[in-house]
Amino acid sequence: MQIIPMKDLRDTNALSEKAHAKLEPIFVTKNGYGDLVVMSMDTYELITGATEIDESIRASEARIAAGEELLDAKEAFASLRRKHLG
Repeated sequence: MQIIPMKDLRDTNALSEKAHAKLEPIFVTKNGYGDLVVMSMDTYELITGATEIDESIRASEARIAAGEELLDAKEAFASLRRKHLG
């Protein structure tokens, strides 16, 4: 976990290097308390991508719980092969 004080935001080049060095957010403190989070675009995309996957899984589980008919895996893969491999 990276934690920096607010004053370190002045050196944007160093901040960018820190953000790209590790795929994790940088927590910025103000007067000793958490205030901001800064991250590289790669980290942001990694985090939001995981969120989208989690939401897709939750939505699928809800459809299953509601009794929606499931697809047979072999049929689904065969359909995808026909569609994409022609």
